[in-house]
Amino acid sequence: MHPELAPRLLDQRTLGRLISLAELDPGLVLDDFGTPAALAALAEAEVIVSSWGCPPIDAAVLAAAPRLRAVLHAAGSVKHHVTDACWQRGIQVTSAAWANALPVAEYTVAAILFANKQVLRISSEYRQQRGRRDWQHAHPEMGNYRKTVGIVGASQIGRRVLDLLRPYDFELLLHDPYVTPEQTQALGARAVSLGELCTLSDLVSVHVPELPTTRHLMSRQMLGLMPDGATLVNTSRGSLIDQDALVEELVSGRLSAVLDVTTPEVLPADSPLYELPNVLLTPHLAGSLGNELHRMAAAAADELARFAAGLPFAHPVLPEAIHQTA
Repeated sequence: MHPELAPRLLDQRTLGRLISLAELDPGLVLDDFGTPAALAALAEAEVIVSSWGCPPIDAAVLAAAPRLRAVLHAAGSVKHHVTDACWQRGIQVTSAAWANALPVAEYTVAAILFANKQVLRISSEYRQQRGRRDWQHAHPEMGNYRKTVGIVGASQIGRRVLDLLRPYDFELLLHDPYVTPEQTQALGARAVSLGELCTLSDLVSVHVPELPTTRHLMSRQMLGLMPDGATLVNTSRGSLIDQDALVEELVSGRLSAVLDVTTPEVLPADSPLYELPNVLLTPHLAGSLGNELHRMAAAAADELARFAAGLPFAHPVLPEAIHQTA
């Protein structure tokens, strides 16, 4: 992982637990498998604990690690470092993607509740007017009662969002081609096509992985189907949205948006998204940050305990499911 990440990821409690479960040099944090220190460690290693910044574990790395049996990823996607060579060798892989999904889902639910309450528009108007106004009369559509929320993608995050929204008085719609209507009903939602979801929803929240088939999933056509005054929430990846089409809708004021991700990830300084009163723009902070990093490290320690006890991982990453995940 990135060396500067290690002290933020591993609190003393989790570090102590890792040390109690395995032979571990807490001072050895690698972001290059080709150094003498790395090669010496790989020669003995049975387990790699990885996170953001781990270089690819390719055939050359595996040749230097004859005893390696497992990769415990204290973060989300493993696609950047777990290569085909790992699957061919039968390396067991686990990920803390489920732990990273929790803060994203929490952010999303907060965004949904605030957006339906018209917080974006009203807070901007209040700052400008600096006085009393009958906000309820000005925004009769405000509120969360019986609003329709459309969830695009039953990913780990999407499912957690659905679970967190259960106590509210929402009608929940779900579009996911890999989930049956019966499974959707069990998640507390109604299965619909993407076009129907966009047409019916007061708010659309996107939770699909970034794949070649999902680029611009929220196309100009789909955005055009969203009703006037609707809100789009994106905490997944910027490439899922036709951003040029979205900017046009937002500049016109027809739609609102909560965007934690964009294309490019850091927008140019002249982007209108920075200034629009109907846009909440955040710098990719929905995922694990601050003390939320410790949850992912604790998840890796839990999996190491299971591995040491000869038990299967609680959250395995399976090669046959890679093409459907982030």
